[in-house]
Amino acid sequence: MKRIRLIVAYDGTGYCGWQVQPNGITVEEVINRGLSRLLGEQIRIIGASRTDSGVHALGNVAVFDTNTRIPPKRISYALNQYLPEDIVIVRSEEVPADWHPRYCSSVKTYEYHIFNAGVPDPTRRRNTAFVSYPLQVEDMRRGAEFLKGTHDFASFCNIKTSVEDTVRTIYDLEILVQGLPGGGDWEKGREITIRIRGNGFLYNMVRIIAGTLLRVGRGYYTPEQVKEILEAKSRQAAGVTAPPQGLLLVGIEYRDAACL
Repeated sequence: MKRIRLIVAYDGTGYCGWQVQPNGITVEEVINRGLSRLLGEQIRIIGASRTDSGVHALGNVAVFDTNTRIPPKRISYALNQYLPEDIVIVRSEEVPADWHPRYCSSVKTYEYHIFNAGVPDPTRRRNTAFVSYPLQVEDMRRGAEFLKGTHDFASFCNIKTSVEDTVRTIYDLEILVQGLPGGGDWEKGREITIRIRGNGFLYNMVRIIAGTLLRVGRGYYTPEQVKEILEAKSRQAAGVTAPPQGLLLVGIEYRDAACL
């Protein structure tokens, strides 16, 4: 028996999130089915991040145990033949038998993508959140500074979460702006990316941070109010949860040598 680690990329538009559930098809379910067919075994993967319905990933991580004789590095190529086009195994490799993607010290990187323009762009509807009013990016950046470091992020956590500890560390939070080709006028628009790196994230935390910063960008909150929202430790203090399609799990870095 050996344990295989997968790096998984997917367009989450057509899925009810990562984790297997009774109310719709999920990324985990599709990969389980593909692996079981490929290997002739009943396979159940363990994922590092249980992304929500409609959320995308470039570098989610999962493991499974198998008796297969297929070389670990070849499993990704073989498995991709059993998967739909919106799920791709980027890499596969063997790891120690006790390696677990959620129990090792790691840094997760997420991006929230916003299409900021006067009119929607239908080609960006799957992977950006459309915002039709001009955003004050410098105010958003000033507000984001208050979220860096180690804090209690209870204000930025869905009330349905069951975790007891809401303290997390954000190592970096930057807001990037990219004008679109041929742009310059408001109708052409721009893409704004909220890029965040941390040691872990609460349920809906990145989307609530994005929703709060969007309100700063529109002028509903001052940048200084982000600090007040953080200190309130109440979900009611923060902005709305931003739509799922703008969220992308970029990747997960494992820090401990034993977890690489």
